[in-house]
Amino acid sequence: MKTQLKKGALDMCVLAILAEGDRYAYDIVAQLAGGLDMSEGTIYPLMRRLQNEAWVTTYLVESDSGPPRKYYRLTEAGNLRYLDMRRQWIEFTGEVDKILGVRK
Repeated sequence: MKTQLKKGALDMCVLAILAEGDRYAYDIVAQLAGGLDMSEGTIYPLMRRLQNEAWVTTYLVESDSGPPRKYYRLTEAGNLRYLDMRRQWIEFTGEVDKILGVRK
C-alpha cells in the first residue's frame, strides 16, 4: 500500500519542492530520499514527464566542480497544478482520517 501511495504522491511532492524554489535533480532526490526512499533513477523520467506536462521548465547553470547543472523551475501551470493537487490531498486525507478516527 505504501508503494502505491508514494507513487501517487510523488508528482505532488516534487512540485511542492519546486514551489519553494528552483532545484537541480540531485537536490530534489536528496530532499525526497529520507521520507520517500527515492533514488536518482526515479527522478529523471519523472522530471521529463513533468516537463512534457509543461509543469516545469529547465535551465543550465555553470558549475565550478564539473559540467553545468540542469535546474528545474515550476511554471505557472505547474504551480496551479500543485495547488490543486495539494487541495485534493488535504480533502482526501481528511476524509480518510475521519473514517479511521484520527484526530488532528
